[in-house]
Formats: sequence, C-alpha cells, structure tokens
Amino acid sequence: MFNLKQLTLFLFFIIGTHSAVSQLGFSHEIGIIAGPVAMQSDFGVRNNFETDAGNTGIGIGLVHYINFAYRADCNCYSTDTYFNDHFKLRSELSWNKTKLDHFGQWVENSGAGYDELRTHHGEANNFDIGMQLEYFPLSIRSFQGFAYRFAPFASFGVHYTSYNPKVYTDEPGGNILDPNNFFNPWVNGQSSVSDVISDASGSTWSTVASIGVRYKLNVLSDLMIDLRTQYFYSNWVDGLNHTLESNKANDWLLWLNFGYIYYLD
Repeated sequence: MFNLKQLTLFLFFIIGTHSAVSQLGFSHEIGIIAGPVAMQSDFGVRNNFETDAGNTGIGIGLVHYINFAYRADCNCYSTDTYFNDHFKLRSELSWNKTKLDHFGQWVENSGAGYDELRTHHGEANNFDIGMQLEYFPLSIRSFQGFAYRFAPFASFGVHYTSYNPKVYTDEPGGNILDPNNFFNPWVNGQSSVSDVISDASGSTWSTVASIGVRYKLNVLSDLMIDLRTQYFYSNWVDGLNHTLESNKANDWLLWLNFGYIYYLD
C-alpha cells in the first residue's frame, strides 16, 4: 500500500539527488505536461482499435530537469563532455485517469452470459513519481544557442506508481463482490470474486520509456511533445486480473503528452 511515509521518503530521495547534483552548479528547468492516455489492460480485446480508442483518459504532470550543459553558478557553459552536452536528468510528478469498458467481439455476443461483461465498468487512477534520463542526439549547447529549433530526444527511467482503481457494475444492487454480477468465466475456479476483481489501492514500480522532441520558443522556454510507454509491474492497476489465457501481460499505458518547459537559470 502506498502511504504518506513512502511518498515522503521517495520525495526526500529525489530532492537529495537533485541537491547533490545542484552542488556542482548545473542549471534547472521546470515544466508542465498534459495529454491523452490509452490504458492497455484486461478490459476489452488485445490489438483491437475499438478497445484502444474507447479506453482512453487524460494525464497531467510537473517535470523538473537538471541541465548538465549549463552552470548556474557562473552563468556559463559546463565542461564540454559528451554526457554534459547530450543528457538531462528528469524528475516527474504525474497523475492519469482512464475510464474503462469492455469492447470487441465478446461484449458484442448476445445472451445472458455476456450481459455481465457489458455491465462491468472500471476506472484507473494512477499517481506517479520518478526519474528518467533523457538523451539528446544533437548538441544541447547548440540547441540553446539557436543553431536549430528542434531537438529530438529519447528517455528511459523508473517510476513509483500508486494506483487506486474503481470498479462498477450496472447489475441490480451494484455489489462488486457478488459473483453473479460479473462474467462467469472469470470467477470459475477462483475462491472469490476478489481474486479477479478488486478496487483495493496499492503501489508498484513501473518502467518508463519515451521518444519526443523539443521546439525552441525563446532563450528561456521550449515546447515539447513526448510519446511514452509505461509498463507496470502489477496486473491490478485496472482493478481486473482474471486468469484466462488472454491475460498474458501486466497493465501498461501509452501517453502522448504536450509540455511547456521554462529555464530557471
């Protein structure tokens, strides 16, 4: 379970890491990001356009960068090394929310056995905190000096995710623990509904990878577009974890975010 103590410890870790790097005089950037999220979960059918288009939500976040190419303490460029000129360290606090429904061939079947599939709904709510290392193949110095307006990048990192799914059913009474209210094949062979459906909060680690590009607006600000994939090391992020053969992977998401970055120093 993700709690205040864990969040506080993790925040201190990030702050401590940035403080240690900041002692070397590197500069800082802050920004805001937002955009659509496509949740890839046990809802719907794999590789199905209707599922991918239907189970979409929104994400927002705050980002902070350590810029190794520039020193704030002397208002000058740092030592000209490949790492300093091509990498930035990014920290992030973000949140995303996606309403979930079943789409595809199974939910379209007629009959009482599939009514429970049609009346089952969910919602994924995730709070993330973590770090990514961003790689810029072009020179960061040259980008800041307006040698070019666009700077592509790729990133990889680890986030700590607190998830708080919600579960709904349109069946009479709306009892999420009644096995008669949910798709029978999920419940068969399980000791209780809670083995496959749960609205319990929890936490997990996740791996984040993205590609994107920055556009130089002026000396102190950039626009950014970033396409992210995030893989959770848990299959309970969406509140559904059935044991059918089709459940082959943990939950993951795609997030296309747009951002504004401001240079502090």
